[in-house]
Amino acid sequence: MPTPLAGYTPYKNLPPLAGLCTVEEAARPGLSVEECVRRLKRFHYCFKRLHQILTARITAEPIYELKTGFAHHAYLCAEHVTALRTRICEMREPPLGLEDVPHPALEAFFDEILCAPTTELLLWGIYVFALRALDCACEDYLAQTNPLTDAPSCRVLRFARLEIEDMASWGCDAARCLMPAGEQATWSDTLHLLLEAAGELDGHAVESGHEIERQYSVTPYQYDPVPKRDERFTDPWNQGVNAEAFLYNEAYPARAKALMMLYKRLREIDVPEMMASIIAQTPGKPWGYYRDMSRQLWDEARHAMMGEVGFVALGVDWTKAKITFNWSHRLNTECTPMERHGVLYFIEQGLMPRTGKRYEFEVGQASGLPLIATIQDFDWADEVLHSQIGRSWYVPQFGSLREALDYGDAAWSKVLSNWATVKEQGLTQHENWWPAVYQMACAADGTEPDPQVLAFAETYEAKRADLQRIAAE
Repeated sequence: MPTPLAGYTPYKNLPPLAGLCTVEEAARPGLSVEECVRRLKRFHYCFKRLHQILTARITAEPIYELKTGFAHHAYLCAEHVTALRTRICEMREPPLGLEDVPHPALEAFFDEILCAPTTELLLWGIYVFALRALDCACEDYLAQTNPLTDAPSCRVLRFARLEIEDMASWGCDAARCLMPAGEQATWSDTLHLLLEAAGELDGHAVESGHEIERQYSVTPYQYDPVPKRDERFTDPWNQGVNAEAFLYNEAYPARAKALMMLYKRLREIDVPEMMASIIAQTPGKPWGYYRDMSRQLWDEARHAMMGEVGFVALGVDWTKAKITFNWSHRLNTECTPMERHGVLYFIEQGLMPRTGKRYEFEVGQASGLPLIATIQDFDWADEVLHSQIGRSWYVPQFGSLREALDYGDAAWSKVLSNWATVKEQGLTQHENWWPAVYQMACAADGTEPDPQVLAFAETYEAKRADLQRIAAE
C-alpha cells in the first residue's frame, strides 16, 4: 500500500522545502533537541581545544610554514566555536554549560595532543586523528538529525566540515612530509583508547570503561613563550637595517621602498609569535576576546606570507633578508601579557594617521608594481580592523585612551634596544643585508642599482621601529 508521502508533489513540481532536503528526508523524526545540544556541545569543546592547542604551539614551532598554518587553523577553529556557541544558545538550553568538560577521557585526549613532544606527533594528533574524528562525528550528526527541523545546525556543521576537510588535508600532507611511517603507532593506540573511554568523540557510543591512561600529558603542558625559527632564519637577532628610516626617507624611490615594505611584511611573523603568548597566558576572558585576537593573529601571519610571495614574485630569495625575532622574543620573555598587548595597540594606533598604512599603500601604488599595491591595500584594511579590536578589548581596561597609549608606550620603551648587547654576546654582527637583497631585485628586473639606494646603512641601534605618536582623543 503506498504511503501518503509517495503521492505528495509540490505545486507544479517545484523543488520542495526551500532546497533543504526531500519531503521523505524531512518526514523522519531525527534527533531530539536534547540530543542535538549534547552533541553540539561536544563539537564546541573539540573546536575550542583545537584552537587552544594550535595557538599554544605557534610560538615555539620553528618551521615557518607550520607557524602560518597553525595561525590560520586556530582562527578557523575560533570561528566554528563562535558559530556553535550561537547555535546552542538558540536551543532552549540555559544554563549553557559551554565551559564544562564533556567527559574526562575527552579532556585527556586533547591534553595528549597538546603535550605531543614533537612537531611530527603534534601534526598526527591534530590532523590525522582529531580532525578526522571530528569530521566523522559531524557527518553522523547530519545523517541522523532532521534536516528541516534542525536546519540551522545543519548549516553550521556543513560549513564546519568544509573547513575541517581543508585543515585535515593540509595537515595530513604536512605530516607525511615530516613523519617516518610507523612512528605514531603506539600513541595512536592511546588516543583510540581515550576516545573509546569517552564514548567516542560525540559521545554516541557506549563508554568502554577503560581506565584513563595518559602518555605525554602525565605532566601538565607548560606554554613555551620563546620563539623558535627554522634554519632559513640565519640571523634572527639582526637589527642592521632600519626599514622605517628607509621607507620614510623622501630621497629613495618607491620601487626600492616596495622591497623594504616586503621585508616589513615578512618580519610580521613575529606578531603571531607574540600574540599567541597573549592568548595563551590571558585566561578568563569572554569568548569574543579569543575569537577577535585569533583573527588578528591570523591576519598578521597572512601579512608575513604576503611578504614571502612578494619577494618570490620579484625574484628575491627572502632568506637573504635577515628576518628577526628580536621583538617577539623580548616581549614574550621580558613583558607581561598586558604589556605586550599595550605595545601592540600603541603600534596599531601609530599606523592609523596618513603617515602610516595609507602612506605604505600610496608607496605601493607609486612603485609601479600592482602586486605591491594589492598587498598594501589589504594590509591597510586589516590594520584598521586591528585598531578596532584593540579599542574593544584593550582600551576599556584603562581610564582613558591616553592612559592606554601611555601604558603601551612605556612597555615598548622597556625593550627599546638590545643592539649592543646581542652583538657583544656574539649573537649577531648586525649585517647590512640590504645591498644583497636590492641587487638581487635589480638583477631580476634587468635594471642597474641606484648607488644612493645601494649605500643605505642605517641601523636600529638605540632606536625602535616607531612612527609619529598619535594624539589621544
